[in-house]
Amino acid sequence: MSKSWFVYILQCADGTYYTGISNDLAHRLQAHNAGKGAAYTRGRVPVILKYQEKFNTHSEAAQREYVIKQLTRSQKEALIS
Repeated sequence: MSKSWFVYILQCADGTYYTGISNDLAHRLQAHNAGKGAAYTRGRVPVILKYQEKFNTHSEAAQREYVIKQLTRSQKEALIS
């Protein structure tokens, strides 16, 4: 049985956004807030989950992550709301 994959957007304590993928979103969010997540978020905790999308495969999630990372800040804000 394969796990679902998630693309997520976090809002960091400094107001910036971080986009990533995971197959265990709760664990990943906990890791980010513990300073053990991505290097980008380590100095910007706490982070808040603002958006998530669910996918069946890692490949689908990675492709969507790439698309989201290309968006401008205002486009990301529109996606979140």
